[in-house]
Amino acid sequence: QVQLVESGGGLVQAGGSLRLSCAASGRLFSNTVMGWFRQAPGKDREFVSAIIASGRTTEYADSVKGRFAISRDNAQTTVYLQMNSLKPEDTAHYSCAAGIYAGRTLKGVNYAYWGQGTQVTVSS
Repeated sequence: QVQLVESGGGLVQAGGSLRLSCAASGRLFSNTVMGWFRQAPGKDREFVSAIIASGRTTEYADSVKGRFAISRDNAQTTVYLQMNSLKPEDTAHYSCAAGIYAGRTLKGVNYAYWGQGTQVTVSS
């Protein structure tokens, strides 16, 4: 079992920045992938970014490339999502998820564990 707790959401003006954190506990392995997803009202949940335990491999959705950066601490128990140049279309409920890397894309990992999420609202 893996437990995930997100923090860092809030209200920010367009062009501003926020940093989300996801604290993980439980059975974590070197091939654990931690990802961020978001869901806006009336829309499907979408992949935002992910990182593998080593931190050597990351992936981003095209919509956030160059603006968001994912990282993890040395203990590999906390993952951060630094969000810069935020846009109103980034407004969504952001959730952290964890799964085991199966040798394909990080986006395609079977994310078995999910946190409760945190709301990010970007005003225009």
